Amino acid sequence: MDIPYHPPVKRSLAIHGHRTSISLEPIFWDLLKRAAKDEGVALAALVARIDAERIQAQTPPGLAGALRVWLVARIIAGSSSEADFSGAIGEIEG
Repeated sequence: MDIPYHPPVKRSLAIHGHRTSISLEPIFWDLLKRAAKDEGVALAALVARIDAERIQAQTPPGLAGALRVWLVARIIAGSSSEADFSGAIGEIEG
């Protein structure tokens, strides 16, 4: 398998009314764009939603980390944004 190792790329998005810079590896940017397209929303809207969800966590991670975790959980759960990730995440933590 040819794994695309690349350093993070910084991009700026407007979320919650202000510009935010996020650094992610290109593969995560690609997956995030695909997820936004699949859900029929703008990239910034999806990032804003994930940001709002992460803030509700007991110990909120940074935004870039939350985006990576959300993407991996989405893949594990079969690409459904409404899926219950608790089982998949429990398997990862356990």
